[in-house]
Amino acid sequence: MGMTITQKILAAHCGKSSVAAGDLINAKLDLVMGSDVTTPIAIQEMKKHGLDTVFDPEKIVLVMDHFAPNKDIQAARNCALVRRFAAEMKISHFYDGGCMGIEHALLPEQGLVAPGELVIGADSHTCTYGALGALSTGIGSTDMAAGMVAGEAWFRVPRAIRVDLTGRFNPYVGGKDLILSLIGMIGVDGARYKSIEFSGEALSAVPIDDRFTICNMAIEAGAKNGIFPADNITEAYLNGRVPRNWRAYFPDASAEYDRVIRIDLSKLEPVVAAPHLPSNVKRAADCAGIPIDQVVIGCCTNGHISDLRTAAQLLRGKKVASGVRCIIIPATPHIYKQAIQEGLIESFIDAGATVSMPTCGPCNGGHVGVLADGERCVSTTNRNFVGRMGVKDSEVYLAGPAVAAASALTGKISVPEV
Repeated sequence: MGMTITQKILAAHCGKSSVAAGDLINAKLDLVMGSDVTTPIAIQEMKKHGLDTVFDPEKIVLVMDHFAPNKDIQAARNCALVRRFAAEMKISHFYDGGCMGIEHALLPEQGLVAPGELVIGADSHTCTYGALGALSTGIGSTDMAAGMVAGEAWFRVPRAIRVDLTGRFNPYVGGKDLILSLIGMIGVDGARYKSIEFSGEALSAVPIDDRFTICNMAIEAGAKNGIFPADNITEAYLNGRVPRNWRAYFPDASAEYDRVIRIDLSKLEPVVAAPHLPSNVKRAADCAGIPIDQVVIGCCTNGHISDLRTAAQLLRGKKVASGVRCIIIPATPHIYKQAIQEGLIESFIDAGATVSMPTCGPCNGGHVGVLADGERCVSTTNRNFVGRMGVKDSEVYLAGPAVAAASALTGKISVPEV
């Protein structure tokens, strides 16, 4: 039986010529990642078992991004603990302060992930790096501790779903609309512990930023990982970022998939995920007119430069609606700087938006935009569970940057005019 991309990467990292869905394996890791929220628990686990070394300080990445800059005393203590640990373990890939960006945009930008590599991270959206042809998946803090010490992790080889893409995106339709549409089709458990592997003649029409967005939300369908095959778009992104040798993997013609889903990009339209599940997907046009209190554009899912360009295009020369708070969150300092250089930040400020430092912020109800009782937000983030961004009776509608920006201008859910 042939293998999928994910199965080939796992086979290569466990020293076997082949693996099959359901196999239990131990695989060597190329990278282990943690945040200011998850790393302290991993450190405590190491201390509890008397472990005081890591397998390779160059293959561990610690990013202070969830509650940083610190929002309260406990957040400050957590970051201080991780700073000391990073210094003691001589971990060079430690991102804090002005170097801190949102981990899932920062790691690829820094050249820390390449095709064919195996990455685990103590954050569920670690699956983002599948956009580069890597197998990346989220794990818990205890598994992070084991990975930091041993440089290995155990896996059950996943089955797979293949998504064949055709056509081209229409204006103001992009990766967020694609992944939300897919989640709406199969549900939040439709790919449970499976890999979602993207293929088809339309791959050349899916830019790298859209691929990051798509893979970021594979977990919202219950997937173990999402992955694109490395191609010219991947190589263009990696050029100048990744000096080391890497290997791309491609599925065998005889690879077995539980399901093949075909999506014509030209038939997609702007969508939103209504409260309180990412699978509660509706046409944005069908939700038009619902009043809102806040808009969030950015974070790890849609805080890339192309997302900010889309938002700025719609906001430039206009004003955010009275009574609406529009918060822009560039995903990394580099993206923030590029947005300044391109005049995007000036457009946001002139429109009446607030521009935040790179941070996870309101996405997980942390800070920089927490919702009050009964408030409603259109957000380009990845989850809209009950209480995700504030009090339990607040509501979050997930959308792409175009719908979010258009909604900021009207004070209600809106579809941008082409």
